[in-house]
Amino acid sequence: MTDVTLYKQDGSQDGTVSLNDKVFGIEPNNNVVFDAIVMQRASKRQGTHSVKNRSAVRGGGKKPWRQKGTGRARQGSIRSPQWRGGGIVFGPTPRSYAYHLPKKVSRLALKSVLSEKVADKKLVVVDSLVFEKPKTKEFAALLEKLNVSTKTLVVLEDGNEKASLSAHNLENVKVVSAKGINTLDVADHDKVVITQAALSQVEEVLA
Repeated sequence: MTDVTLYKQDGSQDGTVSLNDKVFGIEPNNNVVFDAIVMQRASKRQGTHSVKNRSAVRGGGKKPWRQKGTGRARQGSIRSPQWRGGGIVFGPTPRSYAYHLPKKVSRLALKSVLSEKVADKKLVVVDSLVFEKPKTKEFAALLEKLNVSTKTLVVLEDGNEKASLSAHNLENVKVVSAKGINTLDVADHDKVVITQAALSQVEEVLA
């Protein structure tokens, strides 16, 4: 078990919390992390690119000149690919770039980036984040007390809507639930702030 400092919401220390080494203490597998990030980025692509082939281009219904006797090459349509304004050959069409990795591979990638954050001392565990109502100013003050000023991923337990809304408009801060934590978000942020309840939920799934 790896022990890290446990912080209160006011920024003061409240002892330590033990992390499951099966999740936060493995040897990072960089190849798997790379595969997971490429997969997630591919899945985010819109894939709405499109061109018109010769059947979709307007015009060209009439044969431009007769087949024989003109001395020119035979042509069937002014919308053939070799004509200016003609259809495009083998151009991109709308498609989905999404694909999936095996579940074991995805979990190994997530555990790798989480373990790397712990090794670099960039994981901050907070006992809880409780707000009476959504307050962005209060959440910003909280991050300042925790000495978190860089690009930050905040991981909350499921159902903590007030804390999630409080951080919604903060620059360089992204909030995800324990169920929504993923390799790309963890790798893309400098620090990870996670509540103790969310930590338990993550360990329950990945351990």
